[in-house]
Amino acid sequence: MKKLTQTLVVALLATASATVFAARPSSLVYTGTGVDETGAEYSNYSVKCTDGQRHPLTAWDNRRKWCVGEGSQEECHRKQIKAAKKACKAG
Repeated sequence: MKKLTQTLVVALLATASATVFAARPSSLVYTGTGVDETGAEYSNYSVKCTDGQRHPLTAWDNRRKWCVGEGSQEECHRKQIKAAKKACKAG
C-alpha cells in the first residue's frame, strides 16, 4: 500500500510539473490585415510563446473575436489571452 501511494504521489508531481512548464504566451505582434472571400476584414497577429515558438492569431470584428491560425475562424475566443494560450498549448 505504501509503494502504491508513493507511486501515485510521484505521478501527480510529474503531471503538475509538466503543466507548470507548458508553453505560455509572452508577446503579441501585429503582422498585417486581410480580407476573406466574403469581404470581411481581419487582422493577423503573431504570438510568441515561452518555448520560443511563434504561432498565428487572427482578430475578427474589430478585435472582438480572436481565432487560432492565420485567416482562420476556427477555435475562436472572445478574449485575446485565451486564444494566445490555446495557440501556445497546441503548438
